[in-house]
Amino acid sequence: MQRRTLLAAGVAALGAPRLAASQGQRPLRFVPAADIAALDPVWTTASQTRDHAMMVYDQLYGVNDALQPLPQMAAGHVVENEGRVWRITLRPGLVFHDGARVLARDCVASIKRWGVRDAFGQALLAATDELSAPDDVTILFRLKQPFPQLPMALGKTSSPCVIMPERLARTDAFTAVTDPTGSGPFRLKLDERLPGARMVWERFPGYVPRPEGRAESTTGPKVVHFERVEWLIMPDGATGVSALTRGEVDWLRWPLADLLPQLRRTRGVALKIIEPTGLIGKFRFNHLHAPFDNPAVRRAILPAFSQTDYMLAAQGEDQSLWRTGVGFFCPETPMANDAGLEALTAPRSLDAAKRALAASGYRGERVVLMQPTDFPIYNAMALVTGELLKKIGFTVDVQSMDWATAMQRRAKPDPLEQGGWSVFHTGWGGADELNPVSNIWLRGNGRAAAPGWPDSPEIERLRTAWLNAADEAAQKRIAVDLQRQAFVDLPYIPTGQLFAPVAHRTDLTGMLNGMPIFWNVRRG
Repeated sequence: MQRRTLLAAGVAALGAPRLAASQGQRPLRFVPAADIAALDPVWTTASQTRDHAMMVYDQLYGVNDALQPLPQMAAGHVVENEGRVWRITLRPGLVFHDGARVLARDCVASIKRWGVRDAFGQALLAATDELSAPDDVTILFRLKQPFPQLPMALGKTSSPCVIMPERLARTDAFTAVTDPTGSGPFRLKLDERLPGARMVWERFPGYVPRPEGRAESTTGPKVVHFERVEWLIMPDGATGVSALTRGEVDWLRWPLADLLPQLRRTRGVALKIIEPTGLIGKFRFNHLHAPFDNPAVRRAILPAFSQTDYMLAAQGEDQSLWRTGVGFFCPETPMANDAGLEALTAPRSLDAAKRALAASGYRGERVVLMQPTDFPIYNAMALVTGELLKKIGFTVDVQSMDWATAMQRRAKPDPLEQGGWSVFHTGWGGADELNPVSNIWLRGNGRAAAPGWPDSPEIERLRTAWLNAADEAAQKRIAVDLQRQAFVDLPYIPTGQLFAPVAHRTDLTGMLNGMPIFWNVRRG
């Protein structure tokens, strides 16, 4: 309690000078779930990096509340040759933070770099014969076969295709870009960054909002009403709640579940779910090294695995805020199905898990579990996993660290003796698990996959078949087969679906859905 009081006092002291400023000059203060480990959304899939990226970069397309892609930087597009040629035209007035005009070749280089790492991007580039910039405002795709999902690929919000200057986009996709120059409505103040404490953005005066449309999620006019946005890093959840209730911060990304009742009773504070499709948690294995390079060892966990345990630990007893019986596609969307779900929904048995582990060939190899102590939901999930694996019979080494360190470490495929890892927990927005192309974690392409690097030729075959399916009915049939195969190869185990409300001051209005979005928001 003394630590929380001291931390809260420090936040109050930090905020005091700004609070004395006039209403129009007061910054928007936001408490993220954790600090940012890297600034490059191509290099990492961390949601904090994505939220930052949406401030400083722009996209050719965005998505509205119905998850439909609409032109954003693009003025529009023309499709020719039975869907095999796309000509995307840039809208006027696009400039980077350094004053340079945004050109089509910047976009081409950015798409190519993003497409090396992202699952959807890999599919798009594999279907592309030529990606070029015939002039300064035209992006040309010549495709091997029609790819109607092209706007969605370029406009999705997880692992987004952001547009960087060509000089930065030519950076190797496996090397993090550290220069945050973009063309978005905000620019990052690197000179005010205090790792582990604060990040600051200022409104970019050169940004020209899209002139038409309605602001929804990442589409429409991006109109900024704050000259300055500050992220204050508060690993202790009670400190963030205390700062919010006193009006020292405006917006809390992830309030602790056990403090939600208190916030509901607090005058001047409101709760809002901005992600209607929720967040789907993941128990992610490292498939490169023992013991989880053995699929039988991975599957041995399933008989004792309880999504309810994970949801209770991460989100508390209010069952309106979570769901179990979750597979590899977002519930209540077209591809969701129950194939193989008995692996998670049948009666749980620790003894069955022990027998399966004994028969798997496991030889007592050490399991390194990364526990991010400053990210409450993933910290809670890691605690559940540590106990579960020990009970089953694994040799478990729980290594505590902050989220930023975990994000950097998970990108390294090194063996354990060289600082590698075996298991970590993460989550992905349900809107990005609508199908096997958008879900980057549902890949089996080995070293080219997201951290964990599963190798499953059958998952890849089914994913390709889904892309080439003639209609939605065929896609649904393939999704059933793909989910069944995923429970065999087990690239990860879904831990359930969370619906986590943000908490904010009631005088903060205009908050959009999808993620923490800092345009359109105003005070009063």
